[in-house]
Amino acid sequence: RTWKNINYKGEPWVKNVSNPNSISHGLQNRHISVWASHGRYYDREKATWKWQRPNLFCTTEDLFTQTIVVPYLIPMLEKAGAVVFTPRERDWQKHEIIVDNDNPVAEGSSYQEIIGSKSWQTTMKSGFAMHDGTYADGENPFIQGSARMAKTSGKKNASLLSYQPNIPESGRYAVYVSYQTLDNSVDNAKYIVYHKGQETVFHVNQQMGGGTWVYLGTFDFDKGCNEYNRVVLTNYSKKRGVVTGDAVRFGGGMGNITRGGTTSGLPRCLEGARYYTQWAGAPQDVVSFSGRKNDYNDDVNARSLMTNWLAGGSCYLPNREGRNVPIEMSLAVHSDAGVRQDGSILGTLTICTTNADGMTTYPSGISRMASRDLADGILSGIHQDLRFKYGNWTRRAVWDRNYSETRRPDVPSSILETLSHQNFTDMRYGLDPNFRFTMARSIYKSILRYIAEQHNSSYIVQPLQPSNFRMTFTGKNKVTLRWTPVNDPQEATARPTSYIVYMATGTSGFDNGTTTTSPHYSVELEPGVLYHFKVTACNRGGESFPTEVLCAEYLPNAKNTVLVVNGFHRLSSPAVVENSTQHGFDLREDAGVSYGLTAGWCGAQQCFDRIQIGKEGPGALGFSGDELSGKFIAGNNFNYVAEHAEAIHSAQKYNIVSCSSEAIETNQVNMSEFQCVDLILGLEKDDGHSLTYYKTFTPTMQQRLRDYAQKNGRLLVSGSYVGSDMSNTQELQFLSDILKVTPGGNDRNNYGSMISGMGMQFNIYRDLNEQHYAATSPDILLPVSPAYCAMQYSNGNNACVAYKGNDYRSLTIGFPLECITNTTTRDSIMRGLLAFLME
Repeated sequence: RTWKNINYKGEPWVKNVSNPNSISHGLQNRHISVWASHGRYYDREKATWKWQRPNLFCTTEDLFTQTIVVPYLIPMLEKAGAVVFTPRERDWQKHEIIVDNDNPVAEGSSYQEIIGSKSWQTTMKSGFAMHDGTYADGENPFIQGSARMAKTSGKKNASLLSYQPNIPESGRYAVYVSYQTLDNSVDNAKYIVYHKGQETVFHVNQQMGGGTWVYLGTFDFDKGCNEYNRVVLTNYSKKRGVVTGDAVRFGGGMGNITRGGTTSGLPRCLEGARYYTQWAGAPQDVVSFSGRKNDYNDDVNARSLMTNWLAGGSCYLPNREGRNVPIEMSLAVHSDAGVRQDGSILGTLTICTTNADGMTTYPSGISRMASRDLADGILSGIHQDLRFKYGNWTRRAVWDRNYSETRRPDVPSSILETLSHQNFTDMRYGLDPNFRFTMARSIYKSILRYIAEQHNSSYIVQPLQPSNFRMTFTGKNKVTLRWTPVNDPQEATARPTSYIVYMATGTSGFDNGTTTTSPHYSVELEPGVLYHFKVTACNRGGESFPTEVLCAEYLPNAKNTVLVVNGFHRLSSPAVVENSTQHGFDLREDAGVSYGLTAGWCGAQQCFDRIQIGKEGPGALGFSGDELSGKFIAGNNFNYVAEHAEAIHSAQKYNIVSCSSEAIETNQVNMSEFQCVDLILGLEKDDGHSLTYYKTFTPTMQQRLRDYAQKNGRLLVSGSYVGSDMSNTQELQFLSDILKVTPGGNDRNNYGSMISGMGMQFNIYRDLNEQHYAATSPDILLPVSPAYCAMQYSNGNNACVAYKGNDYRSLTIGFPLECITNTTTRDSIMRGLLAFLME
């Protein structure tokens, strides 16, 4: 039931050598296969593309499980040091740019070969070849082209292959490389990813994984084609052998495999594994186990068969032809069907297969009971963690049954049925991003414990992200960043022992970080340069998720300093409908807030009738439309201080520092030290259904703002719910006394995006989209005399209230300033607002 003396000890498939955190008690050098269930597939009998599961509660299992695996689980495993393979496209990016030696000028991109110490030659094996248009079913793109190779050299004048894409739109793009594994391939081929002027170096073990797409990481890239956004492969290595280079792929792209004469029409990440495995060069018997007769069955089997194909030949799957990747376990993340008539939680189930067609051991000789240990560990961990966090959760059972995703993998495997997508109470939790984080962290911890037990080793749980992130000037041009470590009450080992401070300057991307063992870090600022910072907590088990982004700028001639405060931390499900006759989620009332981009919605719920519980089809409780399928929706990316700071920077008049609103409430930052405070509230509000409490102005924040106003402060407040989130007598009095406003309802039924004011007309994001979160229901604000209306929505409703008194000045805006669609306009508006407040 354990690997005993079987243990991979070579170099990992991919290693980020630029990461400053050294992981010794995490998942370093472990290779894991993880996938979200299902995906769009082609129904051959009905000659149409469709989801594999029904549209329920604004989503479908094909989309829902991705929202746990992609933004949470895979990053957690990788931040613990693991190399994660997933047989579905992981990148929520519609664009795809491929730079290949066989088609070097595709889409305006650039491919170059630089000959240094050794020359580049064509290999004897076939490689990837890009062609225009779509790929036919059964067409393997990795056997149509060629690849290049060069002997390694330890000399400085390395030979290079440069892959420079023509990026169609600035944004985040996954980077995949391909190469060939030859008899004398080295285990440390050096790749350099240049992203917005920064360099991140990877070592790729080319002794495994040749002839497929190999994921390096996801990075920010600028629009266009330039040398600051590219991938370079060098032949520099102190080990003798060869490096090989084939194509490099940027972005997830759209589905391009045809079935029945058509493609899915959706981003590749929303398709089933059957189509990604073909795009990734897998053999036909992996892609289509049915011989092209049944894509549904092919999709289920391709996930496991691709794992076996990659793992074949490794120490965990010996005596089988494959790509030698030492994958030692697999996990399929699903959601289940089923309802509880009494409104209780259906809960979590796991599945394993300990007897597969009479076989009770894996090819390596390990007992298949190892899969039961994995399944039981994950189930027990989820039950414990969710009950601790939320006070209630149901543990169902470990099923030992004959399912493809637990029978076919030739390494220990489990299916996780996270919850029931058909049960309203389960989905009240499941649609909340905070719940998804908690569940993903529990899965990660269970995998960590399981692998440690398998190899008789100790482990340390990666920390939680720091809180109370803040900064102040501690010298003429020096700022000191500070934060508070957060301990995990369930995990004694999860204490941080160091931190990584990531920094970006001007328009460049974030660097690879600087390590500090103290919860503070000082930086001397170059005059006139806007700096961006974020921080993670680290230990020997891994690295946490990052804090929000904060910014700072020093101008020698500036007389005033603006404190930008991030008060937008909300993550939530859509509005909950729950009464005696109706259950469900109302996307139109409030679409909720995801953690960054999400691909989780299929469409608005259409049936809320509780009597229809458990039924299927258009009349079933939870039945939802399909109008959002294939669309990504932007959420909270915790980067809005940067958007405000960039607008303030355009004035070239003010010093800038920033902090989290937590630091204001805990009195670790004193607003009275600053001439102006810009409070960002975005979509923050107490919505009544979130699993985490949020509030625009808590009683403590109200008092802090009162104190600031009484000291002749200059206050800029913006957000969609600055008025409507305040309802009791004390809260309304605060709005009247300090912000000089009375709530006037919301502007939800106005579909115009135009706003007038400041001598300008401009648009804001009002509809759900993938570029920026939307202010779908901004506040109408009525002025309290002598304050007056300074901006109006397109229908004439008040959008902003201005107060200019002898005691203090304030501007209260009923929509988020960062939702102004045009950057130049946003900058101009910000300059006008600051002039009103401080000049």
